[in-house]
Amino acid sequence: MSMNCKKSTDVLKALKDNDVNFVDLRFTDPRGKWQHLTMTSDFIDEDSFTDGIMFDGSSIAGWKAINESDMSLVPDPATAVMDPFAAQPQMILVCNIMEPTTGQDYGRDPRSAAKRAEAYLASTGIGDTAYFGPEAEFFVFDNVRFDVAMNKCFYEFDHEEGPYVSGKILPEGNIGHRPPIKGGYFPVPPVDSGHDLRAEMVTVMKDMGLIMDKHHHEVAPSQHELGMTYASLVNAADNLQIYKYCVHMCAHAYGKTATFMPKPVIDDNGSGMHTHQSIWKGGKPIFAGSGYADLSDAALHYIGGVMKHARSFNAFTNAATNSYKRLIPGFEAPVLLAYSARNRSAGCRIPHVSTPNGKRVEVRFPDATANPYLAFAAMMMAGLDGIQNKIDPGEAMDKDLYDLAPEELADVPTVCGSLREALEALDADRDFLKKGGVFTDDLIDGYMELKWEEVYNFEHTPHPVEWQMYYSS
Repeated sequence: MSMNCKKSTDVLKALKDNDVNFVDLRFTDPRGKWQHLTMTSDFIDEDSFTDGIMFDGSSIAGWKAINESDMSLVPDPATAVMDPFAAQPQMILVCNIMEPTTGQDYGRDPRSAAKRAEAYLASTGIGDTAYFGPEAEFFVFDNVRFDVAMNKCFYEFDHEEGPYVSGKILPEGNIGHRPPIKGGYFPVPPVDSGHDLRAEMVTVMKDMGLIMDKHHHEVAPSQHELGMTYASLVNAADNLQIYKYCVHMCAHAYGKTATFMPKPVIDDNGSGMHTHQSIWKGGKPIFAGSGYADLSDAALHYIGGVMKHARSFNAFTNAATNSYKRLIPGFEAPVLLAYSARNRSAGCRIPHVSTPNGKRVEVRFPDATANPYLAFAAMMMAGLDGIQNKIDPGEAMDKDLYDLAPEELADVPTVCGSLREALEALDADRDFLKKGGVFTDDLIDGYMELKWEEVYNFEHTPHPVEWQMYYSS
């Protein structure tokens, strides 16, 4: 239940009026995972919202060293919401991270960086609000097993919808009704076995204050998406953290397991996070105009900035080694850096809308392994750089980009092919991110250090398919 709090006094009153026993202080680590510290409500007072609650920052990968570990969690009263999954009454408060010695926001805190991005937008005079609407897809499985050891490396999963279980003898009987490969759009139950689970997820998200408009099965068997409406940059990132929490917890309550891993299933579609975005000023959309697809010059230049810097911010929007197993031709993945009205094969799509207020850009290559605060901020900074420098996005491509001839494809740039490429691109193209102090070298370098660990771990581990291909060579 959303508490509709605005000030610290509202939170304290809500704790008392609702007999809330615990306050769960949530914050987001550099990789984008929600972390938490739970306080008894008796120890939350006015000072908690100014001085914060001390915790050990050295325990979070990519943050403080142990000799400088003291940090403060400063709750944002407007984020107060009851936790529907807690056994005892518990309020969630999303926090920023503060340096207790200076009283300033911690430079590597993702949410603080997103707040700086919003402030920078206002300072440019281009607009005063950036709206983001992420569409995070996910898979749900019945059983997951994996292990990586010196003498073995494997993963295995099962789900009642999987084509791979059609011939299995199951204890409760094999239902037989299931979508084929790439066949999840849009059969009704019993082929769509996840309808009730998705409805439960949407209901819980609404209880937590999210504005939800739909839910549906996705293309692949076991794959789903829930419709969450847009919000301002920081609020949209906050909402996505709630979205992911509800997906994981509702699946868990149903005895299932959910994952936002972009490509968990070979030979079928992966999971993305198409991200709609627009800039407004004085209550009016600056993307509406009379150019291509009724876009303004500002919107086209925003697209130009996104296209120019996409390979750099891939490190934030496609933040896993697994992300690039999704970004391959043949599975509806938008790998080409082109833009088009309504064409879903383009990396940037201009959705058809009936009013100027709906004019927006949909960037289709991100996925939900992204830290939303950093990913949304990075995309906006790229777009603003395009507006500031009047970057021409070139001609729109309204053909089916999947069917282009090789000679035509040769002239179309692509997103990165690996996390290694993305990190190298980020290292070489980071100045646009540092405008207004939104991103700092320290934040970028700290983030890259974490991600290089993942790259090295992935690249240095023998893969089962290598045994298949090379054992007898």
